[in-house]
Amino acid sequence: MRIYVITFALAISSMLMVHSVYADAIDQILTNTPKSESSNAGKTIELEHNKQNDKQIKRRLEQIYSELEGLNDLQVTVASSVVTLKGAVDSKASEQKALDFARNMQGVIEVKNQLITTHDLKKRLDTVQSKFKASAEQILVEMPLYLLALLTFCLFWFIGSWLAKRQQLYRKIAVNFFIADLLSKLVHLICTLLGIVLALSLLDATALLGTILGAAGILGLAISFAVRDTVENFIASLLLSIRNPFEVNDAVDIEGFQGSVVRLTSRATILMSFDGNHVRIPNSTVFKAVITNYTRHPNRRFEFDLGIGYAENVGYAQELILHVLTEMQGILGEPKPQVIVNEIGNSSIVLRIYAWINQTEYDFLKVRSEAIKKVKDCLDQAHISVPKPTYDLNLIKTPVAFQEQLPMPNHDEVTDVAADDTLKEQIIQDNLQNADVNLLDPNAKKEI
Repeated sequence: MRIYVITFALAISSMLMVHSVYADAIDQILTNTPKSESSNAGKTIELEHNKQNDKQIKRRLEQIYSELEGLNDLQVTVASSVVTLKGAVDSKASEQKALDFARNMQGVIEVKNQLITTHDLKKRLDTVQSKFKASAEQILVEMPLYLLALLTFCLFWFIGSWLAKRQQLYRKIAVNFFIADLLSKLVHLICTLLGIVLALSLLDATALLGTILGAAGILGLAISFAVRDTVENFIASLLLSIRNPFEVNDAVDIEGFQGSVVRLTSRATILMSFDGNHVRIPNSTVFKAVITNYTRHPNRRFEFDLGIGYAENVGYAQELILHVLTEMQGILGEPKPQVIVNEIGNSSIVLRIYAWINQTEYDFLKVRSEAIKKVKDCLDQAHISVPKPTYDLNLIKTPVAFQEQLPMPNHDEVTDVAADDTLKEQIIQDNLQNADVNLLDPNAKKEI
C-alpha cells in the first residue's frame, strides 16, 4: 500500500511539473517574450558605462566563437553592455550554446538573439561525417581495450562453466543433488558477474554497472512480488529436500490428503492416493503442514471395536480374542495385542482391540481385515452374541446363567496377508515415465 501511495504522489508531482512547463511556454508565446531574453532580469545595472568594456566583451566573444565549430561565422556587436548576435547556425543546440556564452560574460546586461538556424544539407552532412569520422577513429584507438574486456568476460564465463560441471565436488559438500545443482549454478553466476565487473572496470564504465545493478534490484523486487507464491514454493522445496521428512513410496497424511509419495519437485509434492489418483500439493503448504508418515516406522498399530451382549462373560471373550490374535499370521507378539473394555453401550459392551503389524512384511489393510473376520468367527463358534443396536425391555428380573466355557477354536485356514506392492509398482512406473526431477534422495539423511 505504501508503494502505491508513493507512486501516486510521484505521478501527481510529474503532472504538476509538466503543467508548469506548458504554462510557462504558453505565457511566453502570448507575451512575445522569449525565454532566453528573460534570464538576466535579476542582474544589477551600474549607473556609469564604460565603452572600453563593450570592446572587451566583443573581442572576448569573437575569440571564443572562432574556436568553436559552427560558431566561427557569427557577428557580435556590443552597445551599452547589450550584446547582439547575428549570423547563421546549423542547429538549435549551437544557437543555445552561443547565447549561453554571451549571457555568462561578465558585464553583459542583455543578449539580443538575431541568429538564424539554417537547414543546409551539405553543411549538415559534413558535420555528421566529421563526427562519424572522429567516433570511428576513437573506436579504432580503443579497440584493443574493448577486445581485452571481451576476452576477460569470456574467460570468466568459461571458468564458471567449467566449475559448474564439477558435480562430484558439489555432491560431496551438499546434502543432496538438488543443493549440489543449485551450488553449481551459483558458482557460474558469481564467475559471470565477476567477469562483467572486471570488463567494465577496464572500460572505465563502473558507473554503468551500478546503474544496471540498481535497475536489476528494482526489477527483481517487482518480480518477487508478482511471483511470490512461486518463490515461496521453491524455497519450501529446498528446505524439504534438506529435511527429507518422507521418501518415495512412504504412506503419508498431509493436511487431510492421504496417499503414497510419488516425488518432490521444485514446486509441489506429488502423492498417489490409495485409489490411484494423483494429488498435487504446493510445497509451501507441505512445509507448513502437519505431516503424518505411516511408513517411516515399520511397526504400525491398528484398532477396531466389537460389541458383545450384556449376558456374555467379558473376561472369557477377551481371552478368546487375545488367543486368536496371538496365533494369527502377521500380528506381532511384541508389542502384544490388547483387548480392553472401551464402554458400555446402549445394547452391548464395546471391546476395543489393538494389535501391531510389521508394514514391511505384511499389508496393513489385509491384516486388519483378517483380524476382524477371525475374531468374529471365533466369537460365533463360542456362541458369544454380537448384538445389533436394539432395546431390551425386561418386565421380570431373572438371574443370568453362567455360560460354560467352550474349548478354543482351531483355525487352520491360511489367508494371504502379505504386503501388496501394486501401488509401489504404479509409483515406480510413473516416475520412469514422468520427466519431472525428483528431489527426494533415498541416500539422504532422514528427518527424525
